Amino acid sequence: MSDGTCQGLGPDWVARASNDGSFHRSIPSRKTRVPSSSIPSSSPDFSGLWIPLVTPFQHGAVDHAALSALTRRLAGDGVTGFVVCASTGEAAALDEAEQLAALDTVQAAAGGLPIIMGLSGYHLGKTTAWVRRLAERPLAGLQVSAPHYIRPSQAGLLEWFRAIADASAVPLLVYDIPYRTGATLTRETLLALAEHPRIRGIKDCGGDMAKTRALIADGRLQVLSGEDHQIFGTVAEGGVGAIAASAHVQTRRFVQVLRLLAENRLAEARAEWQPLQPLIEMLFAGPNPAPLKALLAHGGSMRDELRSPMTRASDALRERLVVLDARLSRP
Repeated sequence: MSDGTCQGLGPDWVARASNDGSFHRSIPSRKTRVPSSSIPSSSPDFSGLWIPLVTPFQHGAVDHAALSALTRRLAGDGVTGFVVCASTGEAAALDEAEQLAALDTVQAAAGGLPIIMGLSGYHLGKTTAWVRRLAERPLAGLQVSAPHYIRPSQAGLLEWFRAIADASAVPLLVYDIPYRTGATLTRETLLALAEHPRIRGIKDCGGDMAKTRALIADGRLQVLSGEDHQIFGTVAEGGVGAIAASAHVQTRRFVQVLRLLAENRLAEARAEWQPLQPLIEMLFAGPNPAPLKALLAHGGSMRDELRSPMTRASDALRERLVVLDARLSRP
Protein backbone atom coordinates (compact mmCIF):
# COMPACT_ATOMS: atom_id res chain seq x y z
CA MET A 1 0.00 0.00 0.00
CA SER A 2 2.92 2.30 -0.65
CA ASP A 3 0.77 4.61 -2.80
CA GLY A 4 -1.37 5.55 0.21
CA THR A 5 -4.42 3.54 -0.83
CA CYS A 6 -5.68 0.07 -0.06
CA GLN A 7 -4.59 -2.35 -2.77
CA GLY A 8 -7.38 -2.56 -5.33
CA LEU A 9 -8.93 0.84 -4.57
CA GLY A 10 -6.61 2.73 -6.85
CA PRO A 11 -6.41 6.40 -7.86
CA ASP A 12 -9.36 6.10 -10.26
CA TRP A 13 -11.69 5.28 -7.38
CA VAL A 14 -10.30 7.99 -5.10
CA ALA A 15 -10.80 10.53 -7.87
CA ARG A 16 -14.40 9.44 -8.33
CA ALA A 17 -14.97 9.68 -4.59
CA SER A 18 -13.97 13.32 -5.06
CA ASN A 19 -16.70 13.65 -7.72
CA ASP A 20 -14.44 14.28 -10.70
CA GLY A 21 -16.66 12.06 -12.84
CA SER A 22 -14.06 9.44 -13.78
CA PHE A 23 -15.49 6.02 -14.56
CA HIS A 24 -13.65 4.05 -17.25
CA ARG A 25 -10.09 2.81 -17.30
CA SER A 26 -8.08 0.73 -19.75
CA ILE A 27 -7.50 -2.97 -19.22
CA PRO A 28 -4.83 -5.16 -20.78
CA SER A 29 -5.82 -7.43 -23.62
CA ARG A 30 -5.79 -11.18 -22.96
CA LYS A 31 -6.07 -14.37 -24.97
CA THR A 32 -9.72 -15.22 -25.42
CA ARG A 33 -12.25 -17.17 -27.41
CA VAL A 34 -14.03 -13.92 -28.30
CA PRO A 35 -13.16 -12.28 -31.66
CA SER A 36 -10.76 -9.39 -31.07
CA SER A 37 -13.04 -7.00 -32.93
CA SER A 38 -15.66 -7.44 -30.20
CA ILE A 39 -13.38 -6.80 -27.23
CA PRO A 40 -13.97 -3.37 -25.68
CA SER A 41 -10.92 -1.13 -25.40
CA SER A 42 -11.91 -0.12 -21.89
CA SER A 43 -13.92 -1.61 -19.08
CA PRO A 44 -15.91 -0.06 -16.24
CA ASP A 45 -14.15 0.32 -12.93
CA PHE A 46 -16.54 -1.33 -10.49
CA SER A 47 -14.83 0.01 -7.38
CA GLY A 48 -16.81 1.93 -4.78
CA LEU A 49 -20.20 1.51 -3.14
CA TRP A 50 -23.05 0.08 -5.22
CA ILE A 51 -26.63 -0.23 -4.01
CA PRO A 52 -28.61 -3.36 -4.98
CA LEU A 53 -31.94 -1.59 -5.08
CA VAL A 54 -35.06 -2.90 -3.43
CA THR A 55 -38.18 -2.94 -5.62
CA PRO A 56 -41.00 -1.01 -3.92
CA PHE A 57 -44.54 -2.35 -4.37
CA GLN A 58 -47.93 -0.76 -3.93
CA HIS A 59 -51.01 -3.00 -3.94
CA GLY A 60 -49.09 -5.69 -5.81
CA ALA A 61 -47.62 -3.50 -8.56
CA VAL A 62 -44.15 -2.01 -8.81
CA ASP A 63 -44.22 1.46 -7.24
CA HIS A 64 -42.20 3.41 -9.79
CA ALA A 65 -42.65 6.74 -8.00
CA ALA A 66 -41.10 5.30 -4.83
CA LEU A 67 -38.32 3.61 -6.81
CA SER A 68 -37.49 6.86 -8.58
CA ALA A 69 -37.42 8.87 -5.35
CA LEU A 70 -35.24 6.27 -3.62
CA THR A 71 -32.79 6.27 -6.53
CA ARG A 72 -32.52 10.06 -6.53
CA ARG A 73 -31.93 10.15 -2.77
CA LEU A 74 -29.18 7.52 -2.90
CA ALA A 75 -27.53 9.18 -5.89
CA GLY A 76 -27.33 12.37 -3.87
CA ASP A 77 -25.70 10.52 -0.97
CA GLY A 78 -22.58 9.75 -2.97
CA VAL A 79 -22.95 6.13 -4.06
CA THR A 80 -21.03 4.86 -7.09
CA GLY A 81 -23.98 3.29 -8.87
CA PHE A 82 -26.89 0.87 -8.70
CA VAL A 83 -27.64 -2.80 -9.26
CA VAL A 84 -31.19 -3.33 -10.51
CA CYS A 85 -33.06 -6.63 -10.24
CA ALA A 86 -30.66 -8.32 -7.87
CA SER A 87 -31.81 -10.65 -5.09
CA THR A 88 -32.47 -7.62 -2.86
CA GLY A 89 -34.77 -6.34 -5.62
CA GLU A 90 -36.89 -9.52 -5.52
CA ALA A 91 -36.05 -10.07 -9.16
CA ALA A 92 -37.31 -13.66 -9.06
CA ALA A 93 -40.80 -12.27 -8.42
CA LEU A 94 -40.69 -9.85 -11.38
CA ASP A 95 -41.53 -10.76 -14.95
CA GLU A 96 -39.39 -9.50 -17.83
CA ALA A 97 -41.60 -6.50 -18.56
CA GLU A 98 -41.49 -5.44 -14.90
CA GLN A 99 -37.73 -5.83 -14.81
CA LEU A 100 -37.25 -3.65 -17.88
CA ALA A 101 -39.65 -1.04 -16.52
CA ALA A 102 -37.78 -0.96 -13.19
CA LEU A 103 -34.50 -0.56 -15.06
CA ASP A 104 -35.90 2.33 -17.11
CA THR A 105 -37.14 4.06 -13.95
CA VAL A 106 -33.76 3.78 -12.27
CA GLN A 107 -31.89 4.99 -15.34
CA ALA A 108 -34.14 8.04 -15.55
CA ALA A 109 -33.56 8.88 -11.87
CA ALA A 110 -29.89 7.95 -11.41
CA GLY A 111 -28.46 11.25 -12.62
CA GLY A 112 -26.01 9.56 -14.96
CA LEU A 113 -24.59 7.12 -12.39
CA PRO A 114 -23.73 3.69 -13.82
CA ILE A 115 -26.19 0.82 -13.55
CA ILE A 116 -25.61 -2.92 -13.42
CA MET A 117 -28.45 -5.32 -14.23
CA GLY A 118 -28.80 -8.49 -12.19
CA LEU A 119 -29.78 -11.73 -13.85
CA SER A 120 -30.05 -15.37 -12.94
CA GLY A 121 -31.60 -18.53 -14.28
CA TYR A 122 -30.87 -22.10 -15.22
CA HIS A 123 -31.80 -22.30 -18.94
CA LEU A 124 -28.73 -21.17 -20.88
CA GLY A 125 -30.55 -20.43 -24.13
CA LYS A 126 -33.19 -18.27 -22.47
CA THR A 127 -30.57 -16.52 -20.36
CA THR A 128 -28.35 -15.61 -23.32
CA ALA A 129 -31.41 -14.38 -25.21
CA TRP A 130 -32.24 -12.11 -22.26
CA VAL A 131 -28.63 -10.89 -22.23
CA ARG A 132 -28.87 -9.94 -25.90
CA ARG A 133 -32.12 -8.11 -25.24
CA LEU A 134 -30.47 -6.16 -22.43
CA ALA A 135 -27.85 -4.98 -24.91
CA GLU A 136 -30.42 -2.40 -26.00
CA ARG A 137 -30.03 -0.64 -22.63
CA PRO A 138 -27.06 1.60 -21.62
CA LEU A 139 -25.72 -0.64 -18.86
CA ALA A 140 -22.33 -0.58 -17.14
CA GLY A 141 -22.42 -4.32 -16.61
CA LEU A 142 -24.33 -7.47 -15.73
CA GLN A 143 -24.29 -9.25 -12.39
CA VAL A 144 -24.63 -12.97 -13.12
CA SER A 145 -25.05 -15.82 -10.66
CA ALA A 146 -24.41 -19.51 -11.20
CA PRO A 147 -27.41 -21.45 -12.52
CA HIS A 148 -29.61 -22.28 -9.58
CA TYR A 149 -31.19 -25.63 -8.72
CA ILE A 150 -29.30 -27.84 -11.18
CA ARG A 151 -25.86 -27.75 -9.45
CA PRO A 152 -23.57 -28.28 -12.47
CA SER A 153 -19.94 -29.38 -12.39
CA GLN A 154 -17.12 -26.83 -12.48
CA ALA A 155 -16.82 -27.50 -16.24
CA GLY A 156 -20.53 -26.71 -16.58
CA LEU A 157 -20.10 -23.50 -14.59
CA LEU A 158 -17.29 -22.43 -16.89
CA GLU A 159 -19.54 -23.03 -19.91
CA TRP A 160 -22.39 -21.06 -18.29
CA PHE A 161 -20.43 -17.92 -17.51
CA ARG A 162 -18.37 -17.97 -20.73
CA ALA A 163 -21.47 -18.34 -22.90
CA ILE A 164 -23.17 -15.43 -21.13
CA ALA A 165 -20.03 -13.30 -21.38
CA ASP A 166 -19.77 -14.12 -25.10
CA ALA A 167 -23.37 -12.99 -25.58
CA SER A 168 -23.00 -9.81 -23.54
CA ALA A 169 -22.24 -6.35 -24.86
CA VAL A 170 -21.01 -5.22 -21.42
CA PRO A 171 -18.68 -6.58 -18.73
CA LEU A 172 -19.82 -9.20 -16.20
CA LEU A 173 -19.61 -9.40 -12.45
CA VAL A 174 -19.76 -13.00 -11.29
CA TYR A 175 -22.16 -13.26 -8.35
CA ASP A 176 -20.72 -15.99 -6.15
CA ILE A 177 -23.50 -16.87 -3.71
CA PRO A 178 -23.63 -20.64 -3.15
CA TYR A 179 -26.27 -20.50 -0.40
CA ARG A 180 -28.77 -19.17 -2.99
CA THR A 181 -27.70 -21.14 -6.07
CA GLY A 182 -26.51 -24.43 -4.57
CA ALA A 183 -23.37 -24.19 -6.75
CA THR A 184 -19.91 -23.46 -5.36
CA LEU A 185 -17.42 -21.76 -7.67
CA THR A 186 -13.93 -22.97 -6.85
CA ARG A 187 -10.88 -20.75 -6.79
CA GLU A 188 -9.58 -22.49 -9.93
CA THR A 189 -12.86 -21.91 -11.78
CA LEU A 190 -12.91 -18.22 -10.91
CA LEU A 191 -9.30 -17.78 -11.98
CA ALA A 192 -10.12 -19.51 -15.27
CA LEU A 193 -13.09 -17.16 -15.77
CA ALA A 194 -10.77 -14.21 -15.22
CA GLU A 195 -9.18 -15.02 -18.58
CA HIS A 196 -12.35 -13.89 -20.39
CA PRO A 197 -12.06 -10.19 -21.33
CA ARG A 198 -15.65 -9.40 -20.39
CA ILE A 199 -15.58 -11.06 -16.95
CA ARG A 200 -14.23 -8.19 -14.91
CA GLY A 201 -15.17 -8.73 -11.28
CA ILE A 202 -16.92 -10.71 -8.58
CA LYS A 203 -19.58 -9.97 -6.02
CA ASP A 204 -18.17 -12.13 -3.28
CA CYS A 205 -20.67 -13.95 -1.09
CA GLY A 206 -18.74 -17.21 -1.20
CA GLY A 207 -17.87 -17.32 2.49
CA ASP A 208 -14.28 -18.45 1.81
CA MET A 209 -11.77 -15.76 2.78
CA ALA A 210 -8.86 -17.80 1.45
CA LYS A 211 -10.52 -17.77 -1.98
CA THR A 212 -11.20 -14.06 -1.65
CA ARG A 213 -7.55 -13.36 -0.85
CA ALA A 214 -6.39 -15.48 -3.78
CA LEU A 215 -8.59 -13.49 -6.18
CA ILE A 216 -7.34 -10.20 -4.77
CA ALA A 217 -3.74 -11.37 -5.08
CA ASP A 218 -4.31 -12.52 -8.67
CA GLY A 219 -5.56 -9.05 -9.54
CA ARG A 220 -7.50 -9.78 -12.72
CA LEU A 221 -10.98 -9.68 -11.16
CA GLN A 222 -12.14 -6.72 -9.11
CA VAL A 223 -13.40 -8.12 -5.82
CA LEU A 224 -16.46 -6.49 -4.25
CA SER A 225 -17.84 -7.61 -0.93
CA GLY A 226 -21.39 -8.91 -1.22
CA GLU A 227 -21.70 -9.81 2.46
CA ASP A 228 -22.31 -6.53 4.24
CA HIS A 229 -20.63 -7.51 7.50
CA GLN A 230 -17.44 -8.35 5.57
CA ILE A 231 -17.08 -5.00 3.80
CA PHE A 232 -14.36 -3.60 6.04
CA GLY A 233 -12.21 -6.73 6.04
CA THR A 234 -12.52 -7.37 2.30
CA VAL A 235 -11.69 -3.79 1.30
CA ALA A 236 -8.90 -3.46 3.86
CA GLU A 237 -7.29 -6.55 2.33
CA GLY A 238 -7.48 -5.16 -1.20
CA GLY A 239 -11.06 -5.54 -2.40
CA VAL A 240 -12.32 -2.63 -4.46
CA GLY A 241 -15.66 -1.96 -2.78
CA ALA A 242 -19.05 -3.41 -1.99
CA ILE A 243 -22.52 -4.12 -3.30
CA ALA A 244 -24.35 -3.55 -0.04
CA ALA A 245 -28.08 -3.77 0.66
CA SER A 246 -27.58 -2.26 4.13
CA ALA A 247 -26.36 0.95 2.55
CA HIS A 248 -29.91 1.91 1.57
CA VAL A 249 -29.82 3.46 5.06
CA GLN A 250 -26.96 5.38 6.71
CA THR A 251 -25.68 5.67 3.14
CA ARG A 252 -23.25 8.50 3.68
CA ARG A 253 -21.60 6.64 6.54
CA PHE A 254 -21.01 3.62 4.28
CA VAL A 255 -19.62 5.92 1.57
CA GLN A 256 -17.32 7.50 4.13
CA VAL A 257 -16.02 4.12 5.33
CA LEU A 258 -14.95 3.19 1.80
CA ARG A 259 -13.45 6.61 1.17
CA LEU A 260 -11.37 6.42 4.35
CA LEU A 261 -10.19 2.91 3.49
CA ALA A 262 -9.21 4.11 0.01
CA GLU A 263 -7.10 6.80 1.68
CA ASN A 264 -5.55 4.23 4.06
CA ARG A 265 -7.02 6.03 7.09
CA LEU A 266 -7.80 2.78 8.86
CA ALA A 267 -8.41 4.09 12.38
CA GLU A 268 -10.90 6.67 11.14
CA ALA A 269 -12.56 4.11 8.89
CA ARG A 270 -12.88 1.70 11.81
CA ALA A 271 -14.50 4.40 13.96
CA GLU A 272 -17.13 4.95 11.25
CA TRP A 273 -17.59 1.23 10.62
CA GLN A 274 -17.98 -0.27 14.06
CA PRO A 275 -21.22 1.56 14.99
CA LEU A 276 -22.81 0.15 11.81
CA GLN A 277 -22.37 -3.47 12.93
CA PRO A 278 -25.55 -3.84 15.04
CA LEU A 279 -27.66 -2.30 12.27
CA ILE A 280 -26.17 -4.60 9.61
CA GLU A 281 -26.78 -7.62 11.84
CA MET A 282 -30.42 -6.70 12.38
CA LEU A 283 -31.00 -5.96 8.68
CA PHE A 284 -30.20 -9.61 8.02
CA ALA A 285 -32.03 -11.04 11.02
CA GLY A 286 -34.83 -11.98 8.62
CA PRO A 287 -34.79 -12.91 4.92
CA ASN A 288 -33.50 -10.00 2.84
CA PRO A 289 -35.08 -7.58 1.90
CA ALA A 290 -37.91 -7.83 4.44
CA PRO A 291 -36.11 -6.10 7.36
CA LEU A 292 -34.73 -3.42 5.03
CA LYS A 293 -38.14 -2.71 3.52
CA ALA A 294 -39.65 -2.47 7.00
CA LEU A 295 -37.13 0.20 7.98
CA LEU A 296 -37.50 2.10 4.71
CA ALA A 297 -41.29 1.98 5.06
CA HIS A 298 -41.05 3.38 8.59
CA GLY A 299 -39.16 6.34 7.12
CA GLY A 300 -41.85 6.88 4.50
CA SER A 301 -39.84 5.78 1.46
CA MET A 302 -42.29 3.05 0.42
CA ARG A 303 -44.92 0.63 1.61
CA ASP A 304 -43.84 -2.35 3.68
CA GLU A 305 -44.84 -4.75 0.94
CA LEU A 306 -43.16 -7.80 -0.60
CA ARG A 307 -44.26 -10.43 -3.10
CA SER A 308 -45.16 -13.88 -1.83
CA PRO A 309 -43.54 -16.13 -0.75
CA MET A 310 -41.51 -13.31 0.81
CA THR A 311 -43.21 -11.98 3.94
CA ARG A 312 -42.91 -8.83 6.02
CA ALA A 313 -40.49 -8.56 8.91
CA SER A 314 -41.96 -8.83 12.38
CA ASP A 315 -43.06 -5.74 14.27
CA ALA A 316 -40.46 -6.47 16.93
CA LEU A 317 -37.62 -6.57 14.39
CA ARG A 318 -38.84 -3.37 12.76
CA GLU A 319 -38.85 -1.57 16.11
CA ARG A 320 -35.31 -2.72 16.88
CA LEU A 321 -34.18 -1.45 13.48
CA VAL A 322 -35.87 1.90 14.01
CA VAL A 323 -34.04 2.34 17.32
CA LEU A 324 -30.66 1.41 15.85
CA ASP A 325 -31.08 3.68 12.83
CA ALA A 326 -32.17 6.59 15.03
CA ARG A 327 -29.14 6.11 17.25
CA LEU A 328 -26.81 6.26 14.26
CA SER A 329 -28.56 9.38 12.94
CA ARG A 330 -27.90 11.43 16.06
CA PRO A 331 -25.29 14.20 15.65
